[in-house]
Amino acid sequence: MVIKIKKRKKAGRMRGLTTHGRGSRKKGKGSGHRGGKGMAGTGKRAGQKKTFILKKYGNSYFGKKGITSKGTARKKNKIINLKDIERNYDSLMKKFGKDNWLDLSEYKILGDGELIKKIKIKVLEITKNAREKIEKIGGEIIVLKDTRKEINGE
Repeated sequence: MVIKIKKRKKAGRMRGLTTHGRGSRKKGKGSGHRGGKGMAGTGKRAGQKKTFILKKYGNSYFGKKGITSKGTARKKNKIINLKDIERNYDSLMKKFGKDNWLDLSEYKILGDGELIKKIKIKVLEITKNAREKIEKIGGEIIVLKDTRKEINGE
């Protein structure tokens, strides 16, 4: 039985070869084929390191951080036109009617369309045009959020 006392290094046996056992010459030039160190390669497409990252850092590692866009702000209040009130008056009275008053206290009324019936209505907001049309027929309005400006004590 032969016992080796000292093993030669691979680089010593590769003297004269430019590849040093790495295959092509291209592989040995830079640090590209040596792999990453630490958290290298844990970016957007780090599927191979995902389990390691989740164990070490938890779910907070992935996803957006910092300032993100807020998106488009949408109008939050409900709106309804006079023509829709006229067309669906009976069903609206069944759903929102109380003591001959139409209680649309979550809605803003817009002035598109015409009214035939005299109505008593309670609303959150109302446009100037819609107010004029309702009052011209002889209807009554209670506005919860009155945004009209008082000019000259009127």
